[in-house]
Amino acid sequence: MIEIPTGLDPELVPLSWLLGVWEGSGVLDYVVGDEHVQHEFGHRISFSHDGLPYLNYNSYTWLLDEQQTPLVAETGYWRLSRPLRDGDPGPAMLPGVGPRPYADTESVETLRNDAGAFDIEVSIVHPDGVSEVYLGQVAGPRIDLATDAVMRTAGAKEYAAATRLYGLVDAHLLWAWDIAALGQDLRTHASGRLAKVD
Repeated sequence: MIEIPTGLDPELVPLSWLLGVWEGSGVLDYVVGDEHVQHEFGHRISFSHDGLPYLNYNSYTWLLDEQQTPLVAETGYWRLSRPLRDGDPGPAMLPGVGPRPYADTESVETLRNDAGAFDIEVSIVHPDGVSEVYLGQVAGPRIDLATDAVMRTAGAKEYAAATRLYGLVDAHLLWAWDIAALGQDLRTHASGRLAKVD
C-alpha cells in the first residue's frame, strides 16, 4: 500500500511512493571488451522534498568487501515533465509571478499522457564529471527512464547513454541500470533491491 504524506505538493503524488530512505544491495555486471566486471555492492537511496514540486535524490554505493570501499555517489532532482509557467520560480532565483500552476489534484491529472501515465524529467549529477538528463514516465509504482542528454567534463570517462528502471515490488524498490560507456553499446550494468529504512 502506498501512503501519501499530508501536505505533499500535488505534482509529487505520482512519485510519492519513492519518498524515504531505501537501503539494500545490488550486483554490478558489465562487460568491457574482453573483461567481465562483477561485484556485489551496498546501496542507499534517499528521496525527499522541500515543499517545491520536485523530489531531491541522493544515492551512495559501496563495495561489499572488507573495507566497504566507497563506489559512487549521485545527486539530482525528479519532477513531472511539463512546461514551466509564470507562477513557477526561475530561472535561477527569480520568484514565480502569480498563482502556482498545477496546485491541485484535478489540474495535475490533466498532465497524464495518452498511456495514462505521467511524463517525468530526472537530472542526475555524478562527481566524476558526468551529468545526465533522463526523460521517461511513471505509471503507478513503475518508472522507465532513458537519457535525453549526457554531458561530460573534459576529464570524465566516456559515457554516452543510459536507461533506468525502478519498480515497487512487495514493498521493495527494485531497479536496473543499463549504460553505453567506454566504447560499448547499451548493455546491462547494475541492478539492486532496496528496502525502506525510515
